[in-house]
Amino acid sequence: MKALVQRVYGPAESLSFEDVPDPAPADGEVLVRVRATSVNPYDWHFMRGEPYVARLMPGGFGLRPKAGILGCDLAGRVETAGTRFRPGDDVYALLPNGAYAEYVCVREDLLAPMPVNLTHEQAAAMPMAAVTALLALRGVEAGQRVLVNGASGGVGTFAVQLAKALGARVDAVCSAANGDLARSLGAEHVVDYRSADFTRSGRRYDFVLDIAGSRSLPACRRVVARTGTFVVVGGPAGRWLQPAGHAFAALAAGPFARRRAVLADAVGCRDKKAVLGELTALAERGALTPVVDRSYPFDDLRAAIAYQEAGHAKGKVVVTL
Repeated sequence: MKALVQRVYGPAESLSFEDVPDPAPADGEVLVRVRATSVNPYDWHFMRGEPYVARLMPGGFGLRPKAGILGCDLAGRVETAGTRFRPGDDVYALLPNGAYAEYVCVREDLLAPMPVNLTHEQAAAMPMAAVTALLALRGVEAGQRVLVNGASGGVGTFAVQLAKALGARVDAVCSAANGDLARSLGAEHVVDYRSADFTRSGRRYDFVLDIAGSRSLPACRRVVARTGTFVVVGGPAGRWLQPAGHAFAALAAGPFARRRAVLADAVGCRDKKAVLGELTALAERGALTPVVDRSYPFDDLRAAIAYQEAGHAKGKVVVTL
């Protein structure tokens, strides 16, 4: 089969298309034909081995990458029978890696039936970004005020819709060019980050979801209500420490502040299948629709990674096979 293989740290051009052996499912696994995947910061952080501090951390990147296949978002069709799935079943999953290939073996406990009203392309946009958004918004209640900083990206477009589905009143921070998109997803008020500082607006929120990391932590806390929650998903990319430094700083400050600070960790989620089931239900009742900025063929996967890494995509960048 064809796969995009990583052998060194570097830009997208350092990845190589190679013919590799077809995978064989082990006990508890099924073989899935990949129909679509997508690109996430998670993927290109591993590709580049950045931030460098993560190469030294236990469970991090490592000083040198292990030769392997990146890609954590999967939408495809089951090829071999398992205990829960049969050949021809349409499934999707959030994987540790391996989706940038024509086939992948997946543990059945990671697979969820694909939303029946979505295409493989749309479903592939969901796992990492939508799971992150849903975990980030745990605890949001109807009637609360929620601010999403970075509302037009992959996680942000899902977060605005999910907060609206939970009954919250949503404000979005993004560029003016993406304001109409944010409103169409459910935002009541849009702040153009280029012309206004949301931390000096005088508004207070029960829940602030910081995806962009565009303002300092003390500044962000000004807009969090006294008993509110501040959730960090990401932050500005950097070679040495960021975005990990931004997230760790938020956690370190949490115990010393009235306002609660937490992280949203989709990778560490222990029941990804159950979370995907929640997302499926929301998608099938029309409360959640993936926003796809661009779709690339598999042969142009390196270009898709480079485009997403540039940071200007509206919603998700997907790749079809």
